[in-house]
Amino acid sequence: MNMKKIVTTLLIGGITLALAACGNESTSLSPQQPTTQNQGQATVSKDSVETTYQVFFQNSVFFGDSITEGLSFHDVLKEENVLAGAGKTAEFALQDMDELIKRDPERIFILLGSDDILWPADKPKAYSMKNYAKLIGTIKEKLPQAKVTLLSVTPVTAKAEELEPRYKNINDYNQGLKELAKKENIGYVDLSPIFSNGSNDLYDSDGIHFKPEFYTRMLDLLKDQVE
Repeated sequence: MNMKKIVTTLLIGGITLALAACGNESTSLSPQQPTTQNQGQATVSKDSVETTYQVFFQNSVFFGDSITEGLSFHDVLKEENVLAGAGKTAEFALQDMDELIKRDPERIFILLGSDDILWPADKPKAYSMKNYAKLIGTIKEKLPQAKVTLLSVTPVTAKAEELEPRYKNINDYNQGLKELAKKENIGYVDLSPIFSNGSNDLYDSDGIHFKPEFYTRMLDLLKDQVE
């Protein structure tokens, strides 16, 4: 009987070890592992693209409205490099000067105007340009070493323009920005080349705001502004 017990114990032990070995082999050859590794590589690749922009513009602040805010909303740039909010006009942006001064950037890219065009004033363009000039003057006074660049107001889709006819004034407004930049001796960048091929796929559903790809294209266009 003792001999039978010994033999039985050895057999059970052998079977247990065999099953354990099979279980380990099954785990090591799991078909999910390559998928997990691929996902990790994709994440690294995505992060590396974002990090490139974040490093390149680490000493810059993008100052503006909800269009500008998309840079941080879509994680293209860090929040500390974006000072913007929905509904911001050149006049309302003056309220953010203390925060802009606190950040003390080397370069300031201003993207305002989409809301100024819609402002309920008799002459919205003239009203906006007056406040825009005041904003620029304040920046020059408080941050004299900062390099300031104005960015043109981005176009909207035909459907968005149909719903809000005042967007037809974007080109005229941008001409005013260009003249203001020349008068103030600061930079001006026309963003329209981004849309040279139509590029309606860059827009969000409202035809006014943008998907992440627009922002990477915009930053590529602005790279030569950062020496």
